[in-house]
Amino acid sequence: MPKGIVVVDKERCKGCGLCIEACPFGVLGFSSEYNSSGYQVVYMEHPDKCTGCAICANVCPDVALEVYRQEPAKEAA
Repeated sequence: MPKGIVVVDKERCKGCGLCIEACPFGVLGFSSEYNSSGYQVVYMEHPDKCTGCAICANVCPDVALEVYRQEPAKEAA
């Protein structure tokens, strides 16, 4: 299964939580950090569960998320 990484642009995030609700794997959560506008930002609470499906990025109205997918390494036979 591919491994995903979600990169959050903290200054663009307005803490609406749409990405948290949309994630089918429960990867995202609210961080204890706030951005310069005073919004509580999102982070990868459970990075081991991320598959890189990018649903979170697709629902983000502020384009604050980028998702990268890393395919697992092939084992030499």
